[in-house]
Amino acid sequence: MRWIDRTKQNKAFKFRLLPNKKQEVLFAKTFGCVRFVYNKMLAERKDTYEKFKDDKEKPKEQKFPTPAKYKDEFPFLKEVDSLALAKAQINLQHAYKNFFEGNAEFPTFKNRKSNQSYTTNRVSGNIELQDGHIKLLKLKLIKIKQHRKIPKNYKLKSCTISKTKSGKYYVSVLTEYKKFIQSTAIEQVVGLDFAMSELYVSSENKKANYPRYYRVMSEKLAKAQRILSKRKKGSARWNKQRIVIAKLHEKVANQRMNFLHHKSKELAYNFDAVVIEDLNMKGMSQTLHFGKSIHDNGWGMFTTFLDYKLREQGKQLVKIDKWFPSTKKCSCCGAEKPMALSERTYECSCGYVADRDYNSAINIKNEGLCLLALV
Repeated sequence: MRWIDRTKQNKAFKFRLLPNKKQEVLFAKTFGCVRFVYNKMLAERKDTYEKFKDDKEKPKEQKFPTPAKYKDEFPFLKEVDSLALAKAQINLQHAYKNFFEGNAEFPTFKNRKSNQSYTTNRVSGNIELQDGHIKLLKLKLIKIKQHRKIPKNYKLKSCTISKTKSGKYYVSVLTEYKKFIQSTAIEQVVGLDFAMSELYVSSENKKANYPRYYRVMSEKLAKAQRILSKRKKGSARWNKQRIVIAKLHEKVANQRMNFLHHKSKELAYNFDAVVIEDLNMKGMSQTLHFGKSIHDNGWGMFTTFLDYKLREQGKQLVKIDKWFPSTKKCSCCGAEKPMALSERTYECSCGYVADRDYNSAINIKNEGLCLLALV
């Protein structure tokens, strides 16, 4: 046994906010001001970039303007949380850094439709949880649905307030905690093969039996979208129908997330190591034209949940190379043969016959055992 030092672990807790009308107005102002400051700073930086991008010599590093620069010209910025405006500056700095390091595209302007959120840091007790309420700067106490308690030894760092397209408000409270995790001796190992309809098939020959929530809801969504298309855009009836559609999408997303949390928790509890393939889901959806099916089951979200749940218990998520021939290889004799997508049963010349996905899961598990040096 060995101890893994996890002295600076972060964990977020998300709760539903129930603001009053006055607080909703201030939220809207803050969302708008954060977008305004971000776009204003980006416009200035973009002009500088366009001016010097063709120069052979690298221009001198220029400091980002601070939000305080704009407050005299735009007094409405003084009405909202100054720390939220400062966070917009930090976010833009990170976006620029990622661009120049080749890790991201050039930063783009934020718009109202897709950016209804802001983040503020905790300074001198400006963020506090108090008996079903949360205290925020400029907003005082806001009622929340706190469905779980945050441990007392968890230190509040920041919070992100967001508004969904259906008009609901949420707060995500980021905390920091100290924890020493004891690594678990690896005895129980399972391999998972990604399956389009089932989410996964395990080397124990068990399927996730994913309910395909989006497919189930697709008929209701199609009907609701047809109604929306016949209404005048921007009217009260159009907005009411838009909210109906947004709620259907949110229900699908919540059902999917709940299912993935339960499945990942079950695997993390029962196994010491889980082996999966390091798949490029975006590439698969574009190449194989299975975008709707791939995005419906949320494999990427599932692996993220599985990873942190295993790490919290001192266990491991092992990823094998995406080019490993798990589908072509016989899990019995090791021989390889080409397999078309339409073939659902693996039949080997050695006489071994098994379900295609089950055979792949066994191969993935065996490769993971080799990487873990257990065989």
